[in-house]
Amino acid sequence: MAGLKPQELLIILVILLVLFGGSKLPQLARNVGRAQKEFKSGLDEGMGESADEQSDAT
Repeated sequence: MAGLKPQELLIILVILLVLFGGSKLPQLARNVGRAQKEFKSGLDEGMGESADEQSDAT
């Protein structure tokens, strides 16, 4: 993960806890996971369309 050391990761987690509170963190993590899944499926769909266009051109 971009070369983060354990101490840096701990500091980031503490800052997130202070900013969002303990009750909001699970919801925040769920939303990030959904966004990541949607982004990945969009990339896969785009790659599929790109491959279809290339096969049609030949």
